[in-house]
Amino acid sequence: MTSSDTPDRDQGHRDRMRRKKDVIDAAIARADREQGLLLVLTGNGKGKSSSAFGMVARALGHGLQVGVAQFIKGCQDTGEEAFFRRQPGVTWKVLGEGFTWETQDRARDAATAQAGWAQARAMLRDPALGLVVLDEVTYPLKYGWLEMAEVLADLAARPSGQHVVITGRAAPEALCAVADTITEMADLKHAFRAGIKAQKGVDL
Repeated sequence: MTSSDTPDRDQGHRDRMRRKKDVIDAAIARADREQGLLLVLTGNGKGKSSSAFGMVARALGHGLQVGVAQFIKGCQDTGEEAFFRRQPGVTWKVLGEGFTWETQDRARDAATAQAGWAQARAMLRDPALGLVVLDEVTYPLKYGWLEMAEVLADLAARPSGQHVVITGRAAPEALCAVADTITEMADLKHAFRAGIKAQKGVDL
């Protein structure tokens, strides 16, 4: 037995863990409501869409039907799309034509976003969908291609048990105000800035 492995140290650890368990158990007991959640994954860091697609896998594991409306990234194939399109229970819509610096056509980008939102709205009105992912929808909101009031109204009118995950940088304050959970990804270091191109299975 080392000097740190003493009975008093073990008892102190048990006491701390017991107090921690009491706090956590009390918090769990207070959380007694069930409802559809609105989650926003934002920030400049990598992993926002990947986190959302992890929730797609989780939802499917629980037998939920899932809808994915993918804005902006429509010009490139991703591993998530290739995988989830083959899964029963997933409706996947690619609604974009690529980043705005690729198309360089503001009117066309706006029209594409508005047509895409009509399809996203259909998902938000479908009670069979337990989870809807609106991937990169913050960009059409930021650039004014979609009306914030319209988007908020459609989110508010969705079935009461439907969960929605929104991803993208610079989530607008109005969207964050109605969200139940917000996660901000931080960018501390990225391989791309060291000259390493996007890698299949990690970035694509």
